[in-house]
Amino acid sequence: MSTIDERREQLSPKLTSEDVNRLCRFGQLRAYAAGDALFVTGDAAPGMYVLINGRVRIVRHDPFGQNAPIMEQGPGEFVAGIGQLSGQPALVDVQAMEPVEALLISPENMRAVLIDEPDLGERIMNALILRRVVLVETGAGGPVLIGSQTNPDVIRLQGFLARNAYPCQLLDPANDLNAARLVEHYGRSDLPLVVCPNGSVLKNPDEALLARDIGMVPIAEHDRIYDVAIVGAGPAGLSTAVYAASGGLSAVVLDAQAFGGQAGASALIENYLGFPAGVSGQVLADRAYIQAEKFGARMIIPSQAKQLDAAEAPMVLDLDDGTRMKAWTTVIATGACYRRLDIPLLQDFEGRGVWYWASPIEARLCRNEEIVVVGGGNSAGQAAVFLSDFAAKVWMLVRGAGLAVNMSEYLIDRIHGIGNIEVLLHTEIVAVHGTQEKQLAGVRWRNGISGQKTEKPIHNIFLFIGADAATGWLKGSGVALDSKNFILTGSDVPAGAGQSNNEADRAHKLETSVRGVFACGDVRSGSTKRVGAAIGEGAVTAAELFKAVEDRRPVSTSRHS
Repeated sequence: MSTIDERREQLSPKLTSEDVNRLCRFGQLRAYAAGDALFVTGDAAPGMYVLINGRVRIVRHDPFGQNAPIMEQGPGEFVAGIGQLSGQPALVDVQAMEPVEALLISPENMRAVLIDEPDLGERIMNALILRRVVLVETGAGGPVLIGSQTNPDVIRLQGFLARNAYPCQLLDPANDLNAARLVEHYGRSDLPLVVCPNGSVLKNPDEALLARDIGMVPIAEHDRIYDVAIVGAGPAGLSTAVYAASGGLSAVVLDAQAFGGQAGASALIENYLGFPAGVSGQVLADRAYIQAEKFGARMIIPSQAKQLDAAEAPMVLDLDDGTRMKAWTTVIATGACYRRLDIPLLQDFEGRGVWYWASPIEARLCRNEEIVVVGGGNSAGQAAVFLSDFAAKVWMLVRGAGLAVNMSEYLIDRIHGIGNIEVLLHTEIVAVHGTQEKQLAGVRWRNGISGQKTEKPIHNIFLFIGADAATGWLKGSGVALDSKNFILTGSDVPAGAGQSNNEADRAHKLETSVRGVFACGDVRSGSTKRVGAAIGEGAVTAAELFKAVEDRRPVSTSRHS
């Protein structure tokens, strides 16, 4: 029995006639003839359909013409995916099997339903989340990647889509005839190929091009002025978005790669409040992302901020694609960048055996092999535990004298209880080497006390040695930084750095040296580098935003201008 059959009731809960009547004020009645398309994979979807009469068939679209039915729906059921909250393209085909009458609810009104009708909203939201989970698990509706699962660019694109909870399918031309024919037509030098739901074929695209082609990135509203622009979609940024948007502020969220930040790459967070069995960083981030969208926050991912001009109101953010974003206030929640080891040739193997996160995509490359995890903090510990289920042996290299300084006790106990993890203290990598194809092939490490060197044929290294502030793009903005380039806020802003240090003038504890610009999470100087702390700072920042927006926004301007 398939997952869809097993969870049919949760995937497609049936609404009562009373439920449908309550939804009528949010939508408009539409009629469709047999054979009409309600959704077309890859095309913009108009919102959510609540079926009144007639039946529809939901079909998984295949770019090679091998379409497969997913399920049928009838009166009382609703047709939508989580992407319809923000007007994203459909991931499935939906066709009327007979004359159909349906209530069409626009994306904006879908969000209103979730807020104004909480009991109905809970049932609908749970179904939307589960539908996306099923699509991601099966790869249905998303782009098809053509190439080998060990190809570094395949891994790069798979990782990007996975971290953004977007479905995709991988076909290896070595064992799939359709993929082989496509490669024969385009040539191996263009691998990986990406066949998008709209039929276009991309040749080894970067993440931004892929995101635009599959409709992940909404069309920019150049004339709109947001109440707040949030740069960074990690826990702090998402928390700010949820609390700001739920309070009525218009918010836009930007991130260069994916939502979730470093926390989103954690296989299991066991000490986050309210989850006694632990929660994966991806799941936590995904729910926060959807929650922010529910309240109307606009997500533009991937999109990288290159420069901030806060000299006048509204502020202007210049983005990497040449567009500009305007807002009355800005929140910097860019977190920190993974720190690199200063070892010759190491950067040549990034994405080819050197990794800064550990997801199932990288883990499968480690099956039955010896691997190295470098670092002595919680991130390194979580990665070692997760990867131990795949690898034959995990060598955990720690520069210091023990794990207790930077790692939670529960993780230390877990590591010591796993037979295929070996912790080497006072140990650092001193050299790496690879193949002619620039794949990592070997590692040499040295014990700092004995001086003994060890060399092993290692194909995968996972580095968790700290992080540097992601603030390079703020040059020239006037935002004051500490000696390590983290952002100073509140009373830590030095006199003469732009703001008054008079307590009466400094009502906002997370405001930077530039009025109307705030910072929260790991990027902020003095912050506690924990998921819970980042989420708390996001909530505090949102609370401070309301007064700041009121002070900066013209009286005649509405919150949703």
